[in-house]
Amino acid sequence: MAKNLRAADAAQLDLDGTGMRVAVVCGRFNDLITNRLLAGTEAGLQSLGVADDDVTVAWVPGAFELPMTAKAFADTGRFDAVIALGCVIRGETAHFDYVAGECAAGIMRAQLETGLPIVFGVLTTENLDQALARSGGDEDKGRESAEVAVEMVGLLRAIRA
Repeated sequence: MAKNLRAADAAQLDLDGTGMRVAVVCGRFNDLITNRLLAGTEAGLQSLGVADDDVTVAWVPGAFELPMTAKAFADTGRFDAVIALGCVIRGETAHFDYVAGECAAGIMRAQLETGLPIVFGVLTTENLDQALARSGGDEDKGRESAEVAVEMVGLLRAIRA
C-alpha cells in the first residue's frame, strides 16, 4: 500500500509546535477585528506548544501590505511559518475586490516562491457582524490559522524528510 501524506492525515496526529518559530504579520486596518484574530492566533500557537519567545509579531498598515511583509519574514530563513492576519470588509466601491484579491494572490505567490507556509488568515466579509463572528468564539479564524501553520510545517517536514 502507498504511503499517504495527505494534510488530512496530519490533522489526525497530535499537532506539536514545539520548537517552531512563527512570524505573524497583522494589518492595522480594521484593528477591532485584527486584534481579535491576533489574540486567537497567539492562544492557538501557545496551545500547540509554540513558545511565546518563538513568535514574532509585526504590524502593517493593512491587508495590501501583508504579502510583502510575509515574504520578507520568509526570506530571512529564521521562521518555520508565517501567518498573515487581516480583515477586508466589503464597502460601496470596488476597493474590496482589489485589496482582497491582490492580498490573496500575493500571499500565494510568496509562499510558492519561498517554499515556506504562509497562512492566509485574512477575513473577507460582507459586513462587520460577519467579521466579528469569524474573529472569536466558535469560528475563531485566528486560532484556525495557528493550527494550519503547525500542520503545514509538520507536513512539509515529512515530505522533505
